[in-house]
Amino acid sequence: MDLEEYLHHELERHEYADISEHLARCTDCSDEVHIGRVLTDAVKRACRDTAPEDLRLQVITSLRITIAH
Repeated sequence: MDLEEYLHHELERHEYADISEHLARCTDCSDEVHIGRVLTDAVKRACRDTAPEDLRLQVITSLRITIAH
């Protein structure tokens, strides 16, 4: 099973249904999917967050100074 494809609903409908059925019976695999979902959700949340404007300007200024030297 490709966990990433399953988590992102990138499988054919019948493949997704087969895996879902397997997960209903297999504790080890369902635990792995749960961990994958938690991690995927955390990454999605982190990608939505933006830095405060003053921090963003500090980083940009620091990068410009570093590049200039």
